[in-house]
Amino acid sequence: MSRDVSAALTRAHHDEWARVVAGLARRFGDLDLAEDAAAEAFAVAVERWPVDGVPPNPGGWLTTTATRRALDRLRREAKRTTKHEAAHMLVDDTPAEPTGPVVDDRLRLVFTCCHPALSTEARVALTLRLLGGLTVPEIAHAFLVPTTTMAQRITRAKAKIKAAHIPYRVPSQADVAERRDGVLAVLFLIFNEGYLASDGEHAVRADLAAEAIRLARLVRELLPDDGEVAGLLSLMLLTDARRSARVSRDGELVTLADQDRSAWDAAMVEEGIALLSERLAAVAAGDGPPGRYQLLAAVNAVHVSAPSAADTDWGQVVALYDRLVRIDPSPVVRLNRAVALAEVDGPQVALAEVDRLADALAGYHALHVTRAELLRRLGRGPEAREAYDRALALTANPAERAHLERRRGQVVSAHD
Repeated sequence: MSRDVSAALTRAHHDEWARVVAGLARRFGDLDLAEDAAAEAFAVAVERWPVDGVPPNPGGWLTTTATRRALDRLRREAKRTTKHEAAHMLVDDTPAEPTGPVVDDRLRLVFTCCHPALSTEARVALTLRLLGGLTVPEIAHAFLVPTTTMAQRITRAKAKIKAAHIPYRVPSQADVAERRDGVLAVLFLIFNEGYLASDGEHAVRADLAAEAIRLARLVRELLPDDGEVAGLLSLMLLTDARRSARVSRDGELVTLADQDRSAWDAAMVEEGIALLSERLAAVAAGDGPPGRYQLLAAVNAVHVSAPSAADTDWGQVVALYDRLVRIDPSPVVRLNRAVALAEVDGPQVALAEVDRLADALAGYHALHVTRAELLRRLGRGPEAREAYDRALALTANPAERAHLERRRGQVVSAHD
């Protein structure tokens, strides 16, 4: 197979998988049939394109081939009593009537995968499988579960969708915002797992982070006027821009303050800032207050805009977190605010804030990391070491463990 054909196949899978699956799912109302027919179409492409050449319209070719495969399967099953309704589709090419504000097949599929009736784990798995085109083993590897477990999770989710007729429940205008929040939460979860893996031998899963950004771009394309969609994409870009400086050559996590800023991806920073600036202009023009993801993107914009860590406008960061706390007073948001507060009012003030969160975040390793760093700055060595130990007990990421072990060792050498 030539490089050109191989590249065309890769590009087609990247660009067309979600479109093909979504179109088939809308027409036939069966996610299993849609997924299998799409996979068969790509398999045929692998066989035919090196011989016949890449078609002028790869997406159209794949859709036509997948539709034929789906129809072939339905014809084989048409004699079964339970398939009479499906067999009727063999001669029914009438486009589906729009039933709500979500009319694009791909966006419809996004909302289906992230339906609130499904567990978070199921939403993530279905999104990566049906929208991202990842294989079941790839998804299982990403989340460190056996392939059989992930396959069962996806199968159960699709069965629940079918039983509840979820594919036909297109969100109404009234609940699009609520359902959208679930979609964005799933994409952010996928991104965070890629940016700093919770477990496994790899500190960073660049493939997962990239997939989350790609899916966010898709949602942005389909909801171009949604501020929170733009905010999430901006947040992902500004965060992922720092990835190459995130882990040292020795495999240790490098904190923001110590990162080589010249290694950041300037193009991603520029795109993220541009998206955020567009949103801030819309807010100033009366497009409503910024939401959670827009405010988080703004915090990251402050960091990436500073020439050095010492030049960071921490007062602005605290002010942004103050706004965020008003709309999302979660313990994690308040913890992040305390980190910034330490740079404005000092570690003692920040530690008091962190200690108020101890019960709510007892099992959250970042709380103990933050306490350890603040105690270290206050010269309270034994307590800092204890906090580092607690953080290490709750951390499986190898790069983060290496960083925490080194920091703990420095406290020992400084105070023992």
